[in-house]
Amino acid sequence: MPDHTAADSAGARPRVLHLISDSRRGGAQNFARDLHRELRRRGQASALCALAPHPASPPARSGAVASGVCTAETVVPGTCDEECPDTAGLRAAAVLGPGRLRPSTLRALRSAARAADVVLAHGSDTLAACALALAGTRTPFVYVSVGHPRYWTANRLRRLRGGALMHRAAAVTTLTDEAREVLEGQFQLPGGKVRVIPNSRAAESYPPADGRAERRAARHALGLPADVLLVAWIGAIAPEKRLDLALDVLDRLPDVRLAVAGDGPLRETLARHPAAARAHFLGPLPDPVPLYRAADALLLTSDSEGVPGALIEAALAGVPAVATDVGWVREVVRDGATGALVAPGDPLALAEALAKVLACNRAGLGAAARAHALEHFELGAVVDDWQRLVAEVWTGASDSR
Repeated sequence: MPDHTAADSAGARPRVLHLISDSRRGGAQNFARDLHRELRRRGQASALCALAPHPASPPARSGAVASGVCTAETVVPGTCDEECPDTAGLRAAAVLGPGRLRPSTLRALRSAARAADVVLAHGSDTLAACALALAGTRTPFVYVSVGHPRYWTANRLRRLRGGALMHRAAAVTTLTDEAREVLEGQFQLPGGKVRVIPNSRAAESYPPADGRAERRAARHALGLPADVLLVAWIGAIAPEKRLDLALDVLDRLPDVRLAVAGDGPLRETLARHPAAARAHFLGPLPDPVPLYRAADALLLTSDSEGVPGALIEAALAGVPAVATDVGWVREVVRDGATGALVAPGDPLALAEALAKVLACNRAGLGAAARAHALEHFELGAVVDDWQRLVAEVWTGASDSR
């Protein structure tokens, strides 16, 4: 039997393909990028592909590379991200096709997966794509679930669809024991199929600002005012993320500015909010780090979350957070110690909590947030778990052939 946990020149470790829904920098995408880089740093073959381009990207010409992202025509199976440096100096994800579940995209995924031993599907769209594209192949896939399962299993149709797709996966990962119990109960997944691996980020990717000068420089680079209280809001401008609440909070705090990073269907509507004049709509940032370094605090106003990556990223960057107490947010934000927690849907309570965080020792709260994140959510602590799971799935697939 080969040693599936030790890398050597003969390729004893399985080759991993990370699949993300699109080339944005959302929570699932950021984690996939960090895990991909760490696996490669450890000597494991790893590639990164996206099902579709960034929604804001213009259609690319055949064979062209636009905005640092490879088009479907430039994808070479097994090299997905090898030739695609992005503007941040990182490797960008090769884009497989024009849409997430388009036939040409699924064909490209099936082709790229031939050069992989295990595919990690990061996010719900990638679950459907892998279940369809990899049917009948020898390449197993692992579904990486990052949201709160009760939110996306709220109706019977979603449960039936999700269950059918997850039964096709070789394994499913989730963030907490409670989420595992929900998945097993809702979808009758067999014991041992759902694994708990905490959300995490690479600390080196989110360095704190070193003093006021670096904070001012980060604001200048983003076109933000230098000498104001600045709060960051990061996410999709979609109903469940509740940017409307953040703007209601801003309406109650006249000395505060809000920097909004993201895009979505509600952007134009919310840009007409009475407080929007003091909000800076930055659009989807290619890299969120400058905003963390520019911000005095992070505000999260969602109605539903799992263990939000943005909270982990902000904490590693030394930024305190005010967040709604949903999902497992409280595992990242310690109320009164690293930030503040508030019941969802209450703009007055959010405004009071944010005012208190901004008025107190922000540096102390930020340092405590970073220490907590380094102890519980640093990527290095969980990569061993990912490598063991990938090796186990690979071995199981090999034994079943």
